[in-house]
Amino acid sequence: MTALAYAMSDTLVLAKRSILRIPRQPDLLVGFTIQPVMFVLLFVYVFGGAIQAPGYENYTDFLIPGIIVQSVAFGGFVTALGLAEDLKKGLIDRFRSLPMWSPAVLTGRVLADIGTNIIQLVIMFTVGFAVGFWFATSVPEVVAGILLLLLIGYAFSWVFAFIGLIASSPEAANAYGFTILFPVTFISSAFVPVDTMPSWLQPIAEHNPFTTMVDAARVLFLGTSADNAVWLAVVWCFGIIAVFGGLSVWRYRRAVST
Repeated sequence: MTALAYAMSDTLVLAKRSILRIPRQPDLLVGFTIQPVMFVLLFVYVFGGAIQAPGYENYTDFLIPGIIVQSVAFGGFVTALGLAEDLKKGLIDRFRSLPMWSPAVLTGRVLADIGTNIIQLVIMFTVGFAVGFWFATSVPEVVAGILLLLLIGYAFSWVFAFIGLIASSPEAANAYGFTILFPVTFISSAFVPVDTMPSWLQPIAEHNPFTTMVDAARVLFLGTSADNAVWLAVVWCFGIIAVFGGLSVWRYRRAVST
């Protein structure tokens, strides 16, 4: 068996471990299933009447792509909490002593996030359809949109992997994640049009990569116009993977060498 085959095999084994742990931790299950549904219902039925979205038939069409992007991005919380817990309990040191590909601890967890993101997408689209959302583009564009969502989730999984590796505990990882990523998602076009924000905040929201990703999802699902949003979103995703993937591997190697 080649080195690549060993690496892939170890990654799949640890991905399976991460997925099997989720049903045994109901709090995580609630976090990535119930919480996004609550966001949809709150924004559609509580805040939706007060928010205008020019160019859209209703606020629901504007909201659903943004809230789905937020959901897949935050799906990486499972990785952050899991890595922080493994470090705290010393499991990382145990993995280090095994005859396995060392980075598989990271790649396995990130790969498992794709599985949880697929579950999230099924739930979120089902809820979206229930509140009145529907696609306005062709089947190939919808498929491309779903693949883009999975890429976004994969990219943010590496962000959360790094957070989990620098945190001293799962509680700290949870605090870091929300503190860093909540402003990123809310200071964007995910929930309100950027031009409704204060003038000093609009440039920040416009250049926020999350805005680009949400705009790309709307292009692919609703056929809206946004200059090069899809390609820019893909570039942002690969940039995030390159930066935070590298940082995560660096931090992981430091963690297992100390």
